[in-house]
Amino acid sequence: MYTTVNESGILNNYATEPKMYYATYPNQEQQRQYALQAAFATLLVTTLVLVALGIS
Repeated sequence: MYTTVNESGILNNYATEPKMYYATYPNQEQQRQYALQAAFATLLVTTLVLVALGIS
């Protein structure tokens, strides 16, 4: 932790910053998994909306 003291004796604490890194582009298998998750999520939301409309 980085700490400084001003003229009045007040402490200022600064958090240490983490190392930055770049995200990697997803490979073909990960892209396929994301597409499958999106399809299931769309199916779930559509089903919930249709059930809500059917009940009301």
